[in-house]
Amino acid sequence: MKRAMLLILCFLYTSFAFAGEQQVTLSVPTMNCATCPITVKKALKRVDGVISADVSYKTKLAIVIFDDEKTEVASLIEATTNAGYPSKLGLSDTNE
Repeated sequence: MKRAMLLILCFLYTSFAFAGEQQVTLSVPTMNCATCPITVKKALKRVDGVISADVSYKTKLAIVIFDDEKTEVASLIEATTNAGYPSKLGLSDTNE
């Protein structure tokens, strides 16, 4: 019985610990050189709540994991746009 309760508590803790984590894919079509992703990634990482950003010149996509309690997709788009690389929602996103 104690093991079952411990297992349930661990599950609940894990569920609540990641409740605000979201992933979004942004299309950044204006990246035209191999150094562009560096600028885009820096801009995204400056947004409060961004956990990670993986930006690819080859696919012209940015996959961003962020805390939705601290920021929103519009702020991510604004950050890339202000850095000179307008973006929009890209391919299918997870955790919707």
